Amino acid sequence: MKKFDILTVIGIFVGISVLLLAIFSNSGPSGVVFFIQIASILIVFGGTLAATVINFTIAEIKVLPKVFLEAFRHEDRDLNGLIDTFVELSGKARREGLLALEVGLEEVEDPFIKKGVLLAVDGIEPDVIKDIMMAEVVAMEERHRKGRAIIVKMGEYAPAWGMIGTLIGLVLMLQNLNDPATLGPNMAVALLTTLYGTVLANLVFLPIAAKLENKTEEEVFVKQIVVEGVIGVQSGQNPKILEEKLSAFIPKGKKLNADEETSGLNVES
Repeated sequence: MKKFDILTVIGIFVGISVLLLAIFSNSGPSGVVFFIQIASILIVFGGTLAATVINFTIAEIKVLPKVFLEAFRHEDRDLNGLIDTFVELSGKARREGLLALEVGLEEVEDPFIKKGVLLAVDGIEPDVIKDIMMAEVVAMEERHRKGRAIIVKMGEYAPAWGMIGTLIGLVLMLQNLNDPATLGPNMAVALLTTLYGTVLANLVFLPIAAKLENKTEEEVFVKQIVVEGVIGVQSGQNPKILEEKLSAFIPKGKKLNADEETSGLNVES
């Protein structure tokens, strides 16, 4: 089940707060207001969006909100519980046969596990099952990569449009050197667009893209455990051997924590 990932919000909030605090500590509230320039915002945000729309298709742009939303959601993955599921399936398959697995399959929530078990029940060879399931994993990676590529590109475009805004501001300033009153506002646009583009890229776009990449790697890792579990069940491996094999995927610290939690429950009972 996916939950709200507060760390993404905290990271962005802390980054913005540090910048505002640095400005406030040097120039007070008026300095903070000075750093808000509508012209600079329009150049950076509008230019980045325009370049992104040009770079990608309509179908790819449509998934952008969903891709962004994934950075603010987190799914707790119980690897120990996943392994226990396959140990139970393996034991049931050895006792009652593979066809018996189809009966209680409605209780399994993960569609990837369901698909693998159904393939095993149909009597498909282990190598074919692995090829089918890994093909789905590769397709998932490619979908995630395409969605992530949009955000990466936005992270590349934002600083560039910040520089474009800087050039615009400098041109306006040079054209009005005879009017001292315009030098300050034009210089503000020139410098603030670079600031906005750099902050937007390095605080929002690129960190979110990196986080999505980590989430994809974690999901692929879990699916690899599922594939190995399905193959073990289909080939009739001993439940204890299958448990040991799948446990090798779990980091040592997580296995120790799980054992300690189990021990604590036993003591309390």
